[in-house]
Amino acid sequence: MAILAVNAGSSSLKFSLHPLEGGQVLPHSLSGNVQGLEPGGTPEMGWSFQGQKHTETLAVPAGAAPFTVALERLRRLVQELAAAQGIQAVAHRVVHGGGEYTASVRVTDEVLERLTRFNSLAPLHQPHNLEGIRRFRAAFPEVAQVACFDTAFHAHMPEVDYAFALPKELRDQGVRRYGFHGLSYQYIMSVLQEQTLRGRGRVVMAHLGNGASLCAAREGVSVATTMGFSALDGLMMGTRSGSLDAGVLLYLMEQGWDHGRIEKLLYKQSGLLGVSGISADMRALRADGSADAQRAIAQFTHRVVRETGALIACLDGLDVLAFSGGIGENDIAFRASVVDYASDALVIEVTGDKGKVDAIKAFAKQGAGIVAAFVILPELKVVGLDLGAQGSNVAVHQTIQSGFGRQPAESVSTS
Repeated sequence: MAILAVNAGSSSLKFSLHPLEGGQVLPHSLSGNVQGLEPGGTPEMGWSFQGQKHTETLAVPAGAAPFTVALERLRRLVQELAAAQGIQAVAHRVVHGGGEYTASVRVTDEVLERLTRFNSLAPLHQPHNLEGIRRFRAAFPEVAQVACFDTAFHAHMPEVDYAFALPKELRDQGVRRYGFHGLSYQYIMSVLQEQTLRGRGRVVMAHLGNGASLCAAREGVSVATTMGFSALDGLMMGTRSGSLDAGVLLYLMEQGWDHGRIEKLLYKQSGLLGVSGISADMRALRADGSADAQRAIAQFTHRVVRETGALIACLDGLDVLAFSGGIGENDIAFRASVVDYASDALVIEVTGDKGKVDAIKAFAKQGAGIVAAFVILPELKVVGLDLGAQGSNVAVHQTIQSGFGRQPAESVSTS
């Protein structure tokens, strides 16, 4: 018996197959991902099965969508490896569950239809998530498909944080802050709480990739987050604007911009790409080194620092600051810049000792492996945690069990 976890994101497709034994989820036997699924990209699929690694470039026929090609190839791969025989369920990351779905749920035709109503709230993600469900329902009609929601982790935020300053009739229509990246945050919290008691205190988590957000949690529960009604709000991202004065949109409408043009601007032409005019990829901007590239990097860093400070104010202090996502995990220079930039505002308040800042900076600049988090402990030690690329998938494995009426696993291995 096994669970197949599928995470169809805005520019990649991650997957892993985990055996079940005694009700516990075991390390994966099959795992992999497809990168290069952005428009104009070249899809590259890499996977590991029973210790053997494989790579493959996916051919995209004229007129075909890269995501559709990737999903079909994954379906065939699972069947080719005879790994499908013991699959008990397929767990799908779904970005938006609205106010209706605050826990994982087994997918039915009715559930799928209701989830399509949230497509406009997360157009870069929700359609891909639901297409994955449809494909796997067709490929494995006898296997349960379970939706696990990014919004669910934030379901218990206080009203003062999730409510907008809008009339009651709009609030009643569900116009409110939902928050996203919840599966990633759920996994990070599980690891932090295993590693240190401080993980049960005041935690700020930074999920920084093509999509980016911050979350403040107290005692493992989300109390504030930067993303809002949609996945546009908050931090500057790869191609998304982040927070923007609504007056700018009114101005653009006065200039004759229609809905489609504004949506394209906000979701696909802004962020690192828009500011730099070069790329949405932080690695490409680092390599470029031009003034425009540096401007985009500096603006991104500044927004992370500024919003982190706001979340610390909501928590009335800070015990743990954790980084995850492609930029947070892999960009050593970015982590170092955040600590340099914010040492007075963040680190000294945590340690109470300015003399410890250098040690923290030195850690942030380390290049050993994937260091996705640094934890500042009471003894003023800095501990690195490996929150690797499988974070979202492992959270799915935990979450799926509630879809069958069972309690989530108590712990997850970080190996």
